[in-house]
Amino acid sequence: MFTLTHLNTPPPESMKSQVLQMVVDYLSDISSVSLPPSNPLYQLYQYVVGFEVHRYLDSMDGAQAGKPELIMALDAVDPASLLGFALYLPYVDDADACALLYLAVRDSHRQHGVGRAMVDAMMARYPHAEVACVAGKVPYFEKLGFLPLAARGPQVVMNTRSRVSDGVLAVQDLEPIFTSEEVRQIHTYLVNQHGAEAMTDAEKDRDRLLDELAQQANELAQRSSTARLH
Repeated sequence: MFTLTHLNTPPPESMKSQVLQMVVDYLSDISSVSLPPSNPLYQLYQYVVGFEVHRYLDSMDGAQAGKPELIMALDAVDPASLLGFALYLPYVDDADACALLYLAVRDSHRQHGVGRAMVDAMMARYPHAEVACVAGKVPYFEKLGFLPLAARGPQVVMNTRSRVSDGVLAVQDLEPIFTSEEVRQIHTYLVNQHGAEAMTDAEKDRDRLLDELAQQANELAQRSSTARLH
């Protein structure tokens, strides 16, 4: 059993650390890159995505429009234990709309309705909801009420309505993270650990994966568009 807690201010440090640990543990599930742990770049993306989520959580502190909101699924017996989280952004100038950024549930509690409950709670507040996911995740979100609309790079854009919101999202800029000193240090460490040739191969594997995901997203979006026309 679990309970849901909704936050529009930063979570306590104990919960924040559990959210960030889940990002690290389930990176392949929640990242748009979907790198396998066998790729040497995996550690680099763990840091980048973890830091992005960290910045979103910190930006919940304030009164600015469109700041992130967080739904946490907590163990009913041990409320200090995080079972899953949904991090999303309300649209600016569109009170009904939001975009789901990250959704994660512990392996041990999947297939128990935790993800659905969090998404339902989000949609109760913002019924015009959007999510972008890899093609393999589309059936899951279709069951939650989302429809495929279009391809966006390696992801399929899905929405609870037949159009995206006209509002604006206060998304984080990842460029400063990728160009940070910390990322350069991690990359140098990985080169020293695996060798320059292995890292070049890892980047090629990542690029091939992104191309494959983009092709899958385009094919799925086209099939969905054709189905809607008929």
